[in-house]
Amino acid sequence: MDKVGDYVLEVNRMDKLKVCVIFGGASSEHDVSRVSVKTVLNNIDREKYDVITIGITKDGQWRLYEGDIETISEDNWLDFAKTQAIVSPDRSDKAIIVLGEKTEKIKIDVAYPVLHGKNGEDGTIQGLFALAGIPCAGGGVIGSAVCMDKCMAKILFEKAGIPQADWVEVKCCDEPDFELMEKKLGYPMFVKPSSAGSSVGVTKANNREELKSGIELALQHDYKVLVEECVNCREIESAVMGNHNPVVSENLGEIMPAKEFYDFDAKYNDENSKTKIPADLPKETVEKIKEYAKKAYKITECRGYSRVDFFVDRVTGEIKLNEINTIPGYTPISMYPKLWMDCGVDIKEQINKHIEYALEESNG
Repeated sequence: MDKVGDYVLEVNRMDKLKVCVIFGGASSEHDVSRVSVKTVLNNIDREKYDVITIGITKDGQWRLYEGDIETISEDNWLDFAKTQAIVSPDRSDKAIIVLGEKTEKIKIDVAYPVLHGKNGEDGTIQGLFALAGIPCAGGGVIGSAVCMDKCMAKILFEKAGIPQADWVEVKCCDEPDFELMEKKLGYPMFVKPSSAGSSVGVTKANNREELKSGIELALQHDYKVLVEECVNCREIESAVMGNHNPVVSENLGEIMPAKEFYDFDAKYNDENSKTKIPADLPKETVEKIKEYAKKAYKITECRGYSRVDFFVDRVTGEIKLNEINTIPGYTPISMYPKLWMDCGVDIKEQINKHIEYALEESNG
C-alpha cells in the first residue's frame, strides 16, 4: 500500500487495461465536458491503461476520436472524429464496435465517462454500460439518476435527516401554487430545473412576475422545477471518493462567485469568480459538513466519486445541503480535483482510484 497524507491508496497490480474515455454528449454542458476530458486524457496513466476515446456530438452521434488531446476543446474537433463507434449491448462482447471501412470490435475493460448533465450524468449511459457488462467509473445507475434529479434527491436527504433549504416542486402538468410558494419560501427564491447541471436555467425571483418567468425558463430545460428558498449563505464544496465506505477530502473549498449567484456564466466565463481551499470555517462546521457529505453520498447510493455541495448561513452558521454532482468537472477552475490535490492526491492517482472503484463495484 502507498500512503498519501491520511489517505491509503491501493497500488494497482493489474495488467494494462483498455479504458474507454467518453466526452461531449447531447447536453447543455457539452462544451464543458470537452474541457474536462482534456485534463483526464493528459493525466491518465498510460503505463497502466490503453485508452480509446469516443466523442459524442451535441445531437448524440458517437464518434471515435483520433486527433490530438488539445484539439478536443476546439470547434473543429469533429474533423478528427469521422468514424462511428458505439457500445455493443451484448454482454459477451464487452466491446466498442467501430464502424469504419471494416467493422471492428475493440474489447474494453472499463468505461470512463467525462460527461456533464443530461444523457451522461443521469444514469442513462451508466445503464448502457451495465447492460453491456462493462464496469463504468462514477456514480452508478441509481446514484447518477437520483442525484441528477434535485427534487428526488431532496426527498432522500430529508429521509436521512440532513438539513437543507425549504423547497417546492412544480411539474409541467401542474398549475403552480404561487400562494403556497410565497407563504412557505418567501421572496426572493431560486428557481431551477430539477435535472440540469452547472446552474443552467437558474433564476432568482424577487416577485411573482419573476417567479412565473423563472418557472417558464426552467421548464425549457426539464419537465420538473425546483423552487427553493433563498439563503444568505457561503457556498462550500466537499470531495468524496469510494463505494460503500467513502472518504471525504480533509479540507473543504469555498466558491466566491463574481455574480450574485454561481450560474453557468459565473462558473465558466467570469474570471472574477474565485475558489478558496481550505474554506475558512470553524473546525466543528467542517467536521459536520464532512459527516453530512458522507451520509448524503450513501443515502443516494453514489459510487466512485462525487462532489457534495453545501450552503453555510452567513449569519447563523447553519449548514444546509445543496446538491451532489456525480461527475464533477475537471476543468482548470474545478473544485473537485483541487480538493484532492490539496490532500496530496494528484490527478493521475485520482483517475487511478476512479477506475479501481469501478472494477471493485463490478466485482462486488
